[in-house]
Amino acid sequence: MTVLYLGARYLGILATVMYMLGTVPTIFLSDTGFGMSIVWYWTVTVIVAMLQVIIITRLHAMYQRSRKILIFLIVIFLAVNILNGVVTALMTMHISEAEPTLSSTYQCMLVSESVVLNDLSLLYAISLTLFIVFEVVALCLAVWIALKHFRELRQYLAGGIIGDCFTVLIKSHAVHFTSMVVISCIMFATSLTVTDSPYTQIILGFVQILQAMQIVVLGPRLILGIREYHAKLVAHADAVTVMTSIAFQERVHILTGSGV
Repeated sequence: MTVLYLGARYLGILATVMYMLGTVPTIFLSDTGFGMSIVWYWTVTVIVAMLQVIIITRLHAMYQRSRKILIFLIVIFLAVNILNGVVTALMTMHISEAEPTLSSTYQCMLVSESVVLNDLSLLYAISLTLFIVFEVVALCLAVWIALKHFRELRQYLAGGIIGDCFTVLIKSHAVHFTSMVVISCIMFATSLTVTDSPYTQIILGFVQILQAMQIVVLGPRLILGIREYHAKLVAHADAVTVMTSIAFQERVHILTGSGV
């Protein structure tokens, strides 16, 4: 999990820096600009896959390492990321084949957006749809297992403590889900419009800001939520062990005193 956390955090920072540098029209020559555009899109693709692996790990832990849930999520994960990889590969092929007449990475990225939204609009829409389906399924599974645990733990005294642990996971997952769905819906809406219009370019810039926050801040927070969840469970287990030991010692002391 540490590798996923560091990878998602620093790859996200790298992708954000590349995009910000690309907004300066006079920094890069055309060849460098097109190369950085290709690297940027593949970096974002890898980060999205890493965030989905984190979500699968969270759900696998919440479902007590259920093999059926793991297989189900892996199948959806492969379907989403294979199609996403195909779209990215076709997009980068179009970019590499295009005549490098532009002078900045930002302009190259705008051209690549136009390529995706015009020539690959169907695959792009399907990829976004599958991505949203994955997020919806993940949220539904998280809410279902949380409600199930809340019902089961009402009869136990420790239910409130473990319920707080699950609340940590649900809150972080809900924030992640909301941000990803908002980004995906905006990107899906812009795919139906003309990308050369100033309004659409402003929307795409806003999406890039949200995406940077998602991959640098909210995504890695999912792993921190898992660590906080396990830390609370361990602390609760230690407290129960101490209380049981104290109760046992008091019982032994009472029995010994009555025997005397």
